[in-house]
Amino acid sequence: MKGNPVLTAETIRKIRRIEIRTSRVVQEAVAGRYLSAFKGRGMEFEEVRPYEAGDDVRAIDWNVSARAGSPHIKLFREERELTVMLAIDLSGSLRFGSHGQLKRELVAEVAATLAFSATRNNDKVGLLLFTNQIERFVPPRKGRRHVLRIVRDLLAHTPTGSGTDLAGALDELNRIQRRKAVVFVISDFLDGGWERPMAIARRRHDVIPVAISDRRERLLPAIGLIELEDEESGKRIVVDTASRRVRQEFSAQAQLRSERFQAVLRQMKIEPLMLETGLDYVEPITAYFRKREARRSR
Repeated sequence: MKGNPVLTAETIRKIRRIEIRTSRVVQEAVAGRYLSAFKGRGMEFEEVRPYEAGDDVRAIDWNVSARAGSPHIKLFREERELTVMLAIDLSGSLRFGSHGQLKRELVAEVAATLAFSATRNNDKVGLLLFTNQIERFVPPRKGRRHVLRIVRDLLAHTPTGSGTDLAGALDELNRIQRRKAVVFVISDFLDGGWERPMAIARRRHDVIPVAISDRRERLLPAIGLIELEDEESGKRIVVDTASRRVRQEFSAQAQLRSERFQAVLRQMKIEPLMLETGLDYVEPITAYFRKREARRSR
């Protein structure tokens, strides 16, 4: 893995813009939903007080009650501190974007929003950047300065690899993150073979796949002959987009990929967060957190 990335003036400006935008988003929309959506590590003893009518008799502390000569109960509070890991795909396919925003740019904003939400709630945040190799690992820590370092590393890091090995990244995450964490896996999920390590991670952690897409990956414009290049392999093909059959087949294949992806996750009882370039990402995130909160309160 490389050392610290070199910060250019443009990268510093990007970091500042992302900090300003995502801090506002976190403050106005996301942080409260984040707090409600994710459980702490458990219940922590807080105090003992006299029993009152309606209290749960299972909470009675019999030792204290015997000493005091009257019933007393234990009070607990939820231990809020969590560890949040951001496992982020920086492969070549993330350099694509057709509506004023690259997929990697959307990844950066979403990751920063999640990181600032976590640190606002006093949670630790860590980072794992990957392509077809592990590019960078930042151990989980607390604090705004640490989150700014994570944003810096995400924006300034120049990947060594261009391919994708999501399975390898999940294997590495399972190896290094022993304690339970909330793991956001942010990728376009165009790679295969990740199902088994995802299932292993699901048993150990609270895993949330964040699937990043661009509408041109499922809808071709009718503009005649175009050359398409695979950003990861460098392979190029010429496609006749004037052909309705070609466009329909392209869309059908994209739809099939999406359905298979979601079906695999349903089998694991994992619900993905689906985001698209050029569209608002705040409402989908808050809606996702609201659903988690609703399930938690049942």
